[in-house]
Amino acid sequence: MASVKQVQITFDCAEPERVARFWCEVLGYVVPPPPEGFATWADFDASLPPERQGAAFACGDPTGVGPRLFFQRVPEGKVVKNRVHLDVRVGTGLVGDERLGRLEAECARLVGLGAVQVQVLRADGYNESCIVMQDVEGNEFCID
Repeated sequence: MASVKQVQITFDCAEPERVARFWCEVLGYVVPPPPEGFATWADFDASLPPERQGAAFACGDPTGVGPRLFFQRVPEGKVVKNRVHLDVRVGTGLVGDERLGRLEAECARLVGLGAVQVQVLRADGYNESCIVMQDVEGNEFCID
């Protein structure tokens, strides 16, 4: 029998704290307390060598159920579609217009946070509706 493992989802990005704080708002996640001996994450960051300052940031599910999200600065920009993406599940159990209405409301909230709506995929008899989005650095995700 296989054992269940915890996972962390890691994002390569240009501005780790900015992207992390966006996802905190999307998912209701929180930034963990700074390391012992530091009053704030800014204080901790200032203690690092200049090349490591702003290089990483993390957030997590306050209930401890969902995966930790880790954001790391990389030098290259995003150039192709993600091979893996997050689905933000807001329409689970809903169908038709009720589902689409819930998705559109969440889309409007996320656009207000800096996301971009890419495409609305309407129910086709096989798949229910979903909305393809991009986060504040262009990473694709879906609202479904």
